[in-house]
Amino acid sequence: MPNTRLRANALVLIPARHASSRFPGKPLVPLMGKPMIQRVWENVAHFFDAYVVTDDDRIEKAVKDFGGNVVRVDDDVESGTLRIALAYERFFKDKGYEFVVNVQGDEPLLGGDDLERLVQFHRDSDFDVTTLLKKETDQKEFVNPNRVKAVFSEASGECHYFSRAPVPFHRDQDVKHWWLHVGVYSYTPESLVKACQLKSSPLEQLEKLEQLRFLENSMRIGAVETKSILLGVDVPEDVAKVEERLRESLS
Repeated sequence: MPNTRLRANALVLIPARHASSRFPGKPLVPLMGKPMIQRVWENVAHFFDAYVVTDDDRIEKAVKDFGGNVVRVDDDVESGTLRIALAYERFFKDKGYEFVVNVQGDEPLLGGDDLERLVQFHRDSDFDVTTLLKKETDQKEFVNPNRVKAVFSEASGECHYFSRAPVPFHRDQDVKHWWLHVGVYSYTPESLVKACQLKSSPLEQLEKLEQLRFLENSMRIGAVETKSILLGVDVPEDVAKVEERLRESLS
């Protein structure tokens, strides 16, 4: 059962834009009959107060049609983090939430139980930001630049770097496993404000990974492992893979 105390203290915000260079209209792509954004919202709404944050009429209408929560932030911003920060400031700042969780709108297999573990880990740690990682062994995916890898210490729970490249480099042995970054972040309201005040950093500009901005400005990122079967939708080819997983879960 959902942890009611955690639920009362954490807010899930799901940024969703219709425009996308690699996959326009991605939040509304049907996955076994439901728009992807509906699957993302339903998976977490049983555990936490959850809202889709969008700047698009089509997405807003779709969320309202399936009975979800949605708020509008129409500002022209460069990242989902800035969009949820504006949403938090305008709609939720005075609600008493201790944690703000950014769930990407393209993670339709992510469940609320993983988010509970993430928020609990954040509450028990001194990290500025926490996120999810998954241990993977697929060598083809290890070299796929659309799969973000983490350099991670299991002993401390701290993330030292993120990259699209296959890191860390295994000099003397074959790659047995690697850490896939799942695009979910838990912030305190204070760390969310700080993250949004930072300027784009050199490593971020090279890799096009926003979390590198945090690391370059001495913000510490912790992570917990998820053992869930997760597949993000980055490009249209990923849709069939996700639908296959959904069918397996129903069989």
